[in-house]
Amino acid sequence: MAIPVIDFSKLNGEERAKTMAEIANGCEEWGFFQLVNHGIPDELLERVKKVCSEYYKLEKEDEFKNSMTMKLLNDLEEEKGEKSKNVDWEDVITLLDNNEWPAKTPGFKETMAEYRSELKKLAEKVMKVMDENLGLPLGYIKKAFNGGDGNNAFFGTKVSHYPPCPNPELVNGLRAHTDAGGVILLFQDDQVGGLQILKDEQWIDVQPLPNSIVINTGDQIEVLSNGQYKSVWHRVLATLDGNRRSIASFYNPSLQATIAPAPELVGRTNQEKDNTYPKFVFADYMSVYAEQKFLPKEPRFQAVRTM
Repeated sequence: MAIPVIDFSKLNGEERAKTMAEIANGCEEWGFFQLVNHGIPDELLERVKKVCSEYYKLEKEDEFKNSMTMKLLNDLEEEKGEKSKNVDWEDVITLLDNNEWPAKTPGFKETMAEYRSELKKLAEKVMKVMDENLGLPLGYIKKAFNGGDGNNAFFGTKVSHYPPCPNPELVNGLRAHTDAGGVILLFQDDQVGGLQILKDEQWIDVQPLPNSIVINTGDQIEVLSNGQYKSVWHRVLATLDGNRRSIASFYNPSLQATIAPAPELVGRTNQEKDNTYPKFVFADYMSVYAEQKFLPKEPRFQAVRTM
């Protein structure tokens, strides 16, 4: 079983209706799908791979070898303990427009700034498709995330590396979770696997596909769609060989944005009104998520319902 692979370029041709239906199926039945021919130049993606890999080797590899994560693994090996439930075998840096970026790796800042600009535009195109498939006014999701007509939505990029792990049975690459935010765009390693999603109570590999962009829906899309689209549990396995590179970009609501089910979608299903998703300020949801990221999402929704 493999997650859907969708040719995004066909939205503009005779197969538009079929492609829209494929994306709807990806959102409704999977929560994950891969886009090919998405409009981001291969030349740019190759540069992204190069600078991110060079950044890790130049600026982070030695640091990771001396990190607390490595120390924990050594302790687990010595104790012959069970798998750790509270650590991830992951090196991470987050790129935002207003924070300091790595400066030692040639071309990193320029390449990643260009890449983030292209990813943000792709995210907004994907959200318009979701609007149309859900029967919402075009621009509805973007406006909800921005808290109106401004440009206040959060757009962040997480550059992760999962180095070779001597004992992958003792740690997770990244623990299972759903994403708190909106639309997630992942440029994953096309050589080293490890990403899995939970579907029908089975963990399924998200197959590496060169220069594709993996899309997944976060908790806020689930709320806005009143449960028609679901955020999905996913994880990353630690591996013995290979250094997995993963670049995830998040188009999330502004912390001040109010999130609630779209009125057009309330009552479309057999839900009673009291059982619709709650209305809340995204900052309140994030305060709950920070404490419960690796726990079931339903109590998070209940917690903000009572705030």
